[in-house]
Amino acid sequence: MNKLGLVEALKAQSGLTKNEAVAVVDVFFNEMLKAMARGDRVEIRGLCSFYVKKYKAYTGRNPKTGEPVKIQAKRLPFFKCGKELKERVDH
Repeated sequence: MNKLGLVEALKAQSGLTKNEAVAVVDVFFNEMLKAMARGDRVEIRGLCSFYVKKYKAYTGRNPKTGEPVKIQAKRLPFFKCGKELKERVDH
């Protein structure tokens, strides 16, 4: 399912117009993105959680030349599956 599929499902089940459903989905994802940009954890009980993991700077290697390369510190988004989702998918 993609964003359009989510909009169509919301429209069909809630009776909202397509524009209203698009607005609801956009608000949902925009607020998630804002929270993660601040470093906050986003948790949807029973489904999943999203969080930002911080990595320190380190020295890596260029696989082609073998030369050492400085890797900058970074923050990356992570997804953790909830128990209920695991059970529904693996049955």
